[in-house]
Amino acid sequence: MMQLVRSTLAVGFAALFSASTALAGSPGHTTLVLDLDECIRSALQTSPEIGEAQADLAFTSSKLEEAKSYRYPQINIMSLFGPAPGAKQNDISPYVKTDKAFSIRDLTWFTSADVMITQPLWTFGKISENMKAATHGMEVDKSRKRQKANEVALEVKKYYYGVLLARELQNVLAELQLYMLQGKQKVQQMIDNESASGDPMDLFKIDAYSGAVNKYMEEAIKGEKLALAALKARLTLGNTVDVNVAAERLEMPREQTPELSAVVERARTQRPEFRQLAEGTAARTALVEAARSNYYPDVFLAGIFSWAYADDRERIKNPYISDTFNHAYGGVALGIKWKLDFGITGAKVAAEQAQLNRLSSTKRYADSYIPLQVQKAWLEMQEQQKNVSITQHAYQSARKWGAAALANFDFGVGNPRDVFDAVEVYGKMKAAHYQAIYDYLMAKANLDYAMGEHPVTATQP
Repeated sequence: MMQLVRSTLAVGFAALFSASTALAGSPGHTTLVLDLDECIRSALQTSPEIGEAQADLAFTSSKLEEAKSYRYPQINIMSLFGPAPGAKQNDISPYVKTDKAFSIRDLTWFTSADVMITQPLWTFGKISENMKAATHGMEVDKSRKRQKANEVALEVKKYYYGVLLARELQNVLAELQLYMLQGKQKVQQMIDNESASGDPMDLFKIDAYSGAVNKYMEEAIKGEKLALAALKARLTLGNTVDVNVAAERLEMPREQTPELSAVVERARTQRPEFRQLAEGTAARTALVEAARSNYYPDVFLAGIFSWAYADDRERIKNPYISDTFNHAYGGVALGIKWKLDFGITGAKVAAEQAQLNRLSSTKRYADSYIPLQVQKAWLEMQEQQKNVSITQHAYQSARKWGAAALANFDFGVGNPRDVFDAVEVYGKMKAAHYQAIYDYLMAKANLDYAMGEHPVTATQP
């Protein structure tokens, strides 16, 4: 019995280690009564993990827009303003004066503007492959976001079912407390009537057993409070809002367990990790090709315009003479830009290829581990489904045993120890029955997670 109660407490402790939320119960609090789907939806809307995944998706989306933008022209503008030496045409006409001295009094001011427009024509994959990588990267982040949603849903189910388990255990313990009270009253009545069946030692036994039951009851109450606090923390509710579960009983779902081969196949098609690996492999392949494109030049179309003006400096209209401080010209040209290095590009290609190879190894691991995870959850469902039937039959038999032992005790032919043993077995088996239902529901939740089921539709019975 104690082990069953402690398993309930563990549900609450798991969340309190990660988030500290005050237990509800103060006057004036609003209490939300939510079913499992509503709890999951609320958790998904406020989950920090989902927020982080959404931010990663937005970051990758910006990378895609950046890659697309490299297809369009780029404009570089540079403007200058400063001093410049004055100059006259007679300094070079009819002949060039080579002995003119510099004088600070000849300084004037100048301003200039240089504009270059470049339009990429062929980049040999630098733009297109980076666009592919960013596109597949977005799909990776979408799948990662869905994976986080599945993890959040699994955690919510653990706390939700934990609340119900704690309450079922309280009901079992309350039933045992009632049996102890009735038994104590009956023994006391026999002692008062000086019946041969009345033994004061039986009162001590009942008190000792009642003490153990009361102890477990306090632990179950504590487990319920902790599980509710964990659920509230997972839903990130405010201090003035409490939460309660809409379900009243911990019950077995009415659906049939699918075949193992079917759930493994569904995991291969639905599991977000498989999609992450497929899209990640495509993204890494594109990055390898993008790195290799650096071996080749960039071909572009360029348009240039340059203008400069300086006061007290005459403009020279001669194509053979260029004046930095006073001119105006422009043109269009076909250009090529080729960056050559000794090993840098090769090292970058090798680095991207290593990341691609790493993903290949991860995929081999996923191909073997995820089906194993699915099989483990499926086998646990099968085991707990049988345990539910076994424990139900056991506590029903213990109840009949107790009724028969009590009847014999009333007639004075039975041993009170038989009644105590029957009640003890009844309590243990009924608690084990609800523990088996909880374990079945969690095994089903783990199977839904392993198959990559949608976090909300997977909760439907």
